[in-house]
Amino acid sequence: VQLVESGGGLVQPGGSLRLSCAASGFTVSNYRMSWYRQAPGKTRELVAGISSAGSNTNYADSVKGRFTISRDNAKNTVYLQMNSLKPEDTAVYYCKREVWVYWGQGTQVTVSS
Repeated sequence: VQLVESGGGLVQPGGSLRLSCAASGFTVSNYRMSWYRQAPGKTRELVAGISSAGSNTNYADSVKGRFTISRDNAKNTVYLQMNSLKPEDTAVYYCKREVWVYWGQGTQVTVSS
């Protein structure tokens, strides 16, 4: 089992990034998948989740209307589209399989001018 995040980087406030979480060793459409983030000195928090059926999504209040979680079953990949980024979105972002928990290694997102 492996989860590999990518797409992080440095972006100015108001900008956009799309994070990818490529899975191997299992099929993402069989599991609820989530994105979490952890800022320096803070606990890891849930950002967004998508059900195994793909029909239900949920978001932290702080990112509602700005972030979108999605999934490409053919690529076995989960995405997090992040728009209107703010400095407070700066964190390491992690992909997580919610059942038989497994975490990716994380990707750094820095929002700064």
